[in-house]
Amino acid sequence: MTDVDAPSGGDDSPAFIAPVAMENDPDALFAGDRGTLDADVRRVLVRILQRRFLVAENSPAEWKLLLEHQQMIESRLNDLFVRLVVDHARGVAYKEQVRSDELDVPILLKDEAYSRAETLVLVYLRTVFQRETTAGTASARVDVEEVEQTVLTYFSETDGTRASQQRAVRTAIARLDREGIIEEESEGRYRIGPLIEIVLSAEVLRDLQRWLEEQVTDAAASAPADTLEEELV
Repeated sequence: MTDVDAPSGGDDSPAFIAPVAMENDPDALFAGDRGTLDADVRRVLVRILQRRFLVAENSPAEWKLLLEHQQMIESRLNDLFVRLVVDHARGVAYKEQVRSDELDVPILLKDEAYSRAETLVLVYLRTVFQRETTAGTASARVDVEEVEQTVLTYFSETDGTRASQQRAVRTAIARLDREGIIEEESEGRYRIGPLIEIVLSAEVLRDLQRWLEEQVTDAAASAPADTLEEELV
């Protein structure tokens, strides 16, 4: 137990808790450390909090640690009203905000809706992924030009110039690449990862495809983004 110095009797000498030097507390990682997890496990916990997904294929060492210490990591996240989801089949882990009508839950994770361009790119990628995997293809791949060619057909004159529309599509592709939903294997050539099935379920895909079929050229641009916001993890 840490020694507590007794007051000397004067008003200017209050009691205090003497700090413990790190050399006397070998389990501490930094001064004042009260954590109980090993450094590597803490890094996995931070990785889960920082990023939308942890993918086994891309981070095998972290994935192994996550599975070995899953219960402890779940406990830490649950303390923050956050749920851990581990999809063993796809090799993907991600977090979800706990929401409850019966419990006052402070919201830590904020939903960030996809833009119209990002939604349209997601729909195309999900369609290609579904078609290729159904046909038995091991991996689905797309070229940036074919993504542009399809997605741009859903833009209208009110969406700006063709150059600005192309930039919007390229920006959307860049975001999905950063999130790990697609991976650039060579310049302009992307592999669609299994995350696409988590971000865009088959049910939501059908709803968005139906919306695209029904929309007129000047339809409001907010519908797909609003639909997808509920599906973000």
